Parts: sequence; structure tokens; C-alpha cells
Amino acid sequence: MRPVLHGDVRAAARALLSVPACAREGLARRLVAQAEAADRYRKRMGRAHPFWGNGTLMAAALGRGAVAADRRLDDVEFADCFVAVLEALKGRRRVEG
Repeated sequence: MRPVLHGDVRAAARALLSVPACAREGLARRLVAQAEAADRYRKRMGRAHPFWGNGTLMAAALGRGAVAADRRLDDVEFADCFVAVLEALKGRRRVEG
């Protein structure tokens, strides 16, 4: 996966807002996995993955189509989604190293 920036986490959190709360943790993990796979594809094929984008978490999240409107960080539901994305990233790091 390409380096993760604040905007990537924010876009992924917006994607999580668009699904029921019970599906958010799984979607966060899938978005991270898709961004990783898209980056490998980009490196191998020299172009963006047709569905998951260029290897950024933002491209994977926005490539889903449905994302909620942006919210403030003090919005409790959005904050929970933001944390879910960070936890998915943190879990990925644990597996890698």
C-alpha cells in the first residue's frame, strides 16, 4: 500500500459511514487489503487497478462509489469509523512486522 495520509483515513471513514455499523470493521479491513492489492497490481502492471485504484487507501475507499458526506471529527459516529480505519491499519502493521 502506498503511504497513508490523513485524507486516506478520512475517505475510508466516510466509506464506513455508508454501511451499517455491524459491517464497518470488516469493510475497514477489506479496504486496507484492497489498497495493498491495488498497489501490487500498479507495480506489476504499470497502471491503476480497475476497481481498487492506484494503491492508496483513498482510491480503494472512493472506488466503492457510495461514501457518506464528510463530517466533523467530533461527530461520535464518524470518530468511531475513523478509529475503525486506524485499527485496521494497526492490525496490518502487526501482521507485517
